[in-house]
Amino acid sequence: MILKLAMRNVLRSAHDYSVYFATLAFAACLLYSFTASGDYLLSLDLTADQRDIYGSASMVTQAFSVFSALVFAFLVTYANRFILRRRSREFATYGIMGMEPATMARILVYEGCVAAVVALGVGVLAGVLASPLFGAIAAFVFDAPWQPLLVFSADAALWTAACFAGIMALALALEVRSLRKHSLVELLDADGAPEQPKGAARLSVGLQTSLAAVLLAVVWGSCLFQPTQFIVWILPMGVAAVLATGMLFRVWAIRRPARAYRRPERLLAGLRLFDLRQLQARMSLNANAMACTCALMAVAVCMMVAGLAFSVGMRDGSGRLSDLTLAPIGYVGIFYGITFLIAAAAVLALQQLAGAADDRKAYRLLGNLGCDASMMRKSIRSQVGTCFAAPLVFALVHDVFGLALVAFVASVLGSAQFPLIVAGVVGVTAALLGAYYLITCRECGRMLLREEGR
Repeated sequence: MILKLAMRNVLRSAHDYSVYFATLAFAACLLYSFTASGDYLLSLDLTADQRDIYGSASMVTQAFSVFSALVFAFLVTYANRFILRRRSREFATYGIMGMEPATMARILVYEGCVAAVVALGVGVLAGVLASPLFGAIAAFVFDAPWQPLLVFSADAALWTAACFAGIMALALALEVRSLRKHSLVELLDADGAPEQPKGAARLSVGLQTSLAAVLLAVVWGSCLFQPTQFIVWILPMGVAAVLATGMLFRVWAIRRPARAYRRPERLLAGLRLFDLRQLQARMSLNANAMACTCALMAVAVCMMVAGLAFSVGMRDGSGRLSDLTLAPIGYVGIFYGITFLIAAAAVLALQQLAGAADDRKAYRLLGNLGCDASMMRKSIRSQVGTCFAAPLVFALVHDVFGLALVAFVASVLGSAQFPLIVAGVVGVTAALLGAYYLITCRECGRMLLREEGR
C-alpha cells in the first residue's frame, strides 16, 4: 500500500516538477557519459602513445568524476529540499488523518528511491544513445579515429548507480530529518510561508559595497597580475568572489527600488511596482545561493574555454593535434565545465520554482482584483528573467578576468582561434540558460495561474 502510494505520488510529481526530473536525468547522463567515454575511447584504434597518454591521465579524470558527483550531490539535495517544501501540506494531511511519522518517512524514502531509479534509467539510456556524440568528443580531443557506434559500459553504469545511491541516501536522510523536525501546523503552512533568511548580513549597504569592492579587487587583481598566486590560492579566492558577489546582489536588490521610485510614471505602469518588491525580497533572500550559481557558471565557462583551447586550438593546418599531452586537460575541461553549467542552470530554475510556491497567494490576490492574465504572465517572465540574467551577466564579468589568465596560458602554448572559442562557449551557455528559462517560466506560470483557470 505504501509503495503504491509512493509510486502514484512520483507519477504526479513527474508532471508537476519536470525541471527536477530533468536535472536528475541530466546528472545521470553526464556522470555515466563522463566515465563511459573513456571505455569508448579505449575501444577505438589508438596508437601506443595515445593509450599511454590516456592511461597517465586516467587518475585525473577519475578524480574529476568524483568532483562532478559532489556537485550533483549539492544539486540533488537542494532539489529534494524544494520538493519536500512544496509537498509539505500533503504530508501534513497524512498526519492529520492519523498516519505515523515513521510511515510518512517511509513514503518519502520510497518516493525518492522510485524517482532515483527512474531518473537513473532515463539518464543512463540517454548516455548510451548519446555515446557516439560523447565518444566523438573524446576521440577528437585525443586525436583518435572515430566510429559512430552505440556503446554500453557496465563499469560506468555501476559507478553512476553507486553515485546516485550515495547522493539520494544523503538527500533522503536530510528530508526525513526535516520532516520529523516540523509539527503538523508548520507543515500545513510551509508551502505558503516564505523562507526567512538565515544569518542575514548586519552590515550597512555602504559597508557591504566597499567590502565587496575590496574582495573583488584582490581576486581580479591576483588573476591579472599574480596568476601563479591566484592558482595556488584558488579555493580561498573562489570563496572571496562568492562572498563579494552575494553582497553585490543584496545591495542591488536594496538599491534598485530606490532608483525606480525616481520615475513614478514608469513605476506605476503595469505590475512594475509589484515586480520590484518581489525581486527585492527574492534576491535578498537568495543572494548567497545566486552567488554560488554565478561562480559555477563562471568556472564552467573558463573550464570549457580552456578545454577547447587545448584541443581545438592546438590543431595544425591538417587538423591534427600538435601536443597530445594537453589532451587530458581538454577532455576534463569540456566535461567538467558542462557539469558545472547544468548544475548552475538547474539550481537557478529550482530557486524560481521555490519562489513561485511562495508567491501563489500574491498572484491569487492579483487575480481576485481583476488583474489580466497576460499581465501576470509578463510579470512572471520579468521576474524569472531577471533572476536568470543577473548571475549570467556577473559570471561573464568574472570571466573577463578568468579568461585573461586562460588566454595567456593558451598563447604561451600556441593555441589558436581563442576569440572564436570564447564566443562559441558563451553562446552555448546563453542557449542552455535560455532553455532552462523557458521551462521555468512555463512551470511557474502553470503553478501560479492554474488556480485561476488562466
